[in-house]
Amino acid sequence: MNNNSARSGRVVVIGGGIAGLAATHRLADAGLRVTVLEADGRVGGKLRAGEIAGAPTDLGAEALFARQPEAVELARAVGLADRLQPAATTATALWSRGALRRMPAGHLMGVPGDLDALAASGVLSASGLARIAQDRVLSPTAIGEDVAIGGYVAERFGREVVDRLVEPMLGLYAGGADRISLGAVLPRLLEAARKHTSLLEAVQELQRPAAARTDGPAGPLFLGIDGGVGLLADAVACKIRAAGGEFLLDRPARALARTGAGWEVRTDDRVLAADAVVLATPARPAATLLAPHAPGAAAELGTVEYASTALVTMAFRRADIGTLPEGSGFLVPPVDGRTVKAATFSGTKWRWITDAAPDLYVLRTSIGRHGDEQQIRWDDADLVAASLRDLADAIGLTAQPVATEVTRWIDGLPQYTLGHPARVDRIRRSVADLPGLALCGAHLDGIGVPSCVAGGQRAAEQTLAALAVPAH
Repeated sequence: MNNNSARSGRVVVIGGGIAGLAATHRLADAGLRVTVLEADGRVGGKLRAGEIAGAPTDLGAEALFARQPEAVELARAVGLADRLQPAATTATALWSRGALRRMPAGHLMGVPGDLDALAASGVLSASGLARIAQDRVLSPTAIGEDVAIGGYVAERFGREVVDRLVEPMLGLYAGGADRISLGAVLPRLLEAARKHTSLLEAVQELQRPAAARTDGPAGPLFLGIDGGVGLLADAVACKIRAAGGEFLLDRPARALARTGAGWEVRTDDRVLAADAVVLATPARPAATLLAPHAPGAAAELGTVEYASTALVTMAFRRADIGTLPEGSGFLVPPVDGRTVKAATFSGTKWRWITDAAPDLYVLRTSIGRHGDEQQIRWDDADLVAASLRDLADAIGLTAQPVATEVTRWIDGLPQYTLGHPARVDRIRRSVADLPGLALCGAHLDGIGVPSCVAGGQRAAEQTLAALAVPAH
């Protein structure tokens, strides 16, 4: 970091998740004095490295999407370059209608573009495949500013595609396809769909450039970190401290106040003066802090809904589990009524887990969707038992784990409901006249780690410009 001579500006970053950490890293690198306020007793948000039965594993986000470079570049900048590892496999199955079926190639978030691959997968019935063919002869669909992904895909391809392909893929968002914004999740597809009368042609248009690559391999799709992606948060925080940054944990910000050209940030036990503030909290606390200064933004932030999920991580004796299916795991269509929405074969996907604990096999399941979250309140033992029942039905796993860990992410995933891109635009316009204030976070920038890192870095650049700090 470039911290040879600290500049006079002082910045308070409210929120120590990966977006706030990315913003702080950039600001500290520019030589500013930065204090991070975090309501929790740890930094990292949904990045959490841990272990189970002595095997290192992630208890939160576990992969970096490598085609979006910001998170990988940050990992390299904080000394983790030699610990980056590609996933051993990214092949995913669907557990649909009681059988594991290979996820067909050529789709965008479950929206199919390769009908031959789709037919070969066995995911859809004969009538479901026939219904897709009608897409080419249907009248054009009127698309306004935004459209719900489920309703639009059902209109063009039929409901079975939504139920069996799109919904399980949207498990990443823990939300229902009929409420999630196509413009927020797949903005390029929304743009292409406006140019084509056929959704199939729109998907195929977006896939042609990748298929026509002539510049060699594009590199791995996903990267992990030896020891867990959660180590990224720890490494960034270490760099920030080395540059003079300060972390105040268990210190939620209670109020913001304008002080002439600057800000005051109030906690339960102190008042911090700042030349600028980066607000990197989830939507609800951000709304509370902004209400006196940008009531329009606060009102919009108050409409952002969240889903709660649980991760059930289990360690098995490798000798007990027999042969598991190939691939990195499977997704489950909600229409099948199972408790588990996804399972990750961590011991297959990440070689570093096996290297560290060769006698163990780590597997984790994901539970909970927006509007159907009663399972999150179950006892840990009940969540483990439900996971084991579904795993027995799906892959024939009958072994008992030697250790289990349940991690609940309450209100962890913002919902990008219909009109979300316009909502984000209104929020940003509403705060644009507040000097020295920048916003970032998953509710604005995207739920993936790279999107959150990129949003934090943009907020830092906005702050540097407001403080007239030269770029370097």
